[in-house]
Amino acid sequence: MQRRSTQGVVFVHACPKALCQHVEWALERVVGAPVSLTWADQPVAHGSYRAEIAWTGAPGTGAKLVAALKQWPMLRFEVTEEASHGNDGERMSYVPGHGVHRAPVSANGDLVITEQQLRHLAATATSVEAFRHGVDTLLGAAWDTDLEPYRYAGDAAPVTWLHQVV
Repeated sequence: MQRRSTQGVVFVHACPKALCQHVEWALERVVGAPVSLTWADQPVAHGSYRAEIAWTGAPGTGAKLVAALKQWPMLRFEVTEEASHGNDGERMSYVPGHGVHRAPVSANGDLVITEQQLRHLAATATSVEAFRHGVDTLLGAAWDTDLEPYRYAGDAAPVTWLHQVV
């Protein structure tokens, strides 16, 4: 039997220095292999650090990585998982005060809003403005607004690879 595999990236946008090692240990527990991130200053949040790491593993590993990281509510991070045979791609973002936003992504990286989500929104929105707000919520606009400065600050960050033990 051939094992299915996918890949993605963990972007830790802002992490207090005291938690950097704990983040690495949490990632290690998910993938079952040693993790050593290259941490860099996060200029957007004084005293915070950023890192990113590419990973490979079984489908669903992205959600497990999010579950491991969200135990520290002061972190800002994103996890992507590419589509694999029988599974859609996903982007999961975490922002303090907002929690996790999870959405499927298309092959080009766009978030996907499903037919049922749109039908529900059209049936429940009480005004055009409420509909617009609902679309923004489905797209994770509040998460993107918060994370964009952190993403920009990490554009030149080095990427290392993390492989799940199977």
